[in-house]
Amino acid sequence: MSGETTPGEKTQVGGAQGSSGEVIDLTNVPLKPLGKREISQLEMALIIGTLYRPEILELIRDPVERSTWVDSLAVAAGAYARMKAGLPVSQIAEELGRSETTIRSHLNMKTKAGKLVHETYEKLKKGELKLVVPFIRTPVAGCEEQVKALEGELEKQRNRLKELEAKISELTEAVKQREEEIQGLRSGAEALKRELEERVKELESCRSNVDSMRKTLEDAARLLQEALSMLQHVANHG
Repeated sequence: MSGETTPGEKTQVGGAQGSSGEVIDLTNVPLKPLGKREISQLEMALIIGTLYRPEILELIRDPVERSTWVDSLAVAAGAYARMKAGLPVSQIAEELGRSETTIRSHLNMKTKAGKLVHETYEKLKKGELKLVVPFIRTPVAGCEEQVKALEGELEKQRNRLKELEAKISELTEAVKQREEEIQGLRSGAEALKRELEERVKELESCRSNVDSMRKTLEDAARLLQEALSMLQHVANHG
């Protein structure tokens, strides 16, 4: 193709900001890419440059057209970028997952996508491709009143937060006092428990002594009874 740049040459479209939008900078897009990275750069530039054409923007409003058209455009741009890098049709078809017939149709501009991508490339090469992204300005009418209302609500919430924090502090102090009281009661209960245990031990000791004394008395009573029986026997037979 006549008038092409030498390998590695870049386009000279600079980025600038206009009154109605921002110009996308395509200065560093390689027209004769070397390697996968530069191929991807040219491929993306061709896709974006073609999509921003008015007739394409109108076309892709239709969901049905969009699904088929965007896919066709992506294949055409990918094929064109790889062709400019010197890749053979067979390799392009393999990388893009399409038949060689489809790739040739795009490259030979027999498809609408292929023709538009070629036109985009020519504009890119001549420095005529300027993509302006319009600014989106949000309406500001009534915003001040809304801001004031929100600020007022925020102040109310802040005051409410202070009240809650004060209440929490008060309850925390009350809980602390109750915890101290509970700790005092717990200590008293522990002391009573220890005293009760001592009393139980003393009681058990007393019970043991009583049992021992009862046994001793029972033994003494039995011996006394035996002695009385013997004396009675002697008296009767004396």
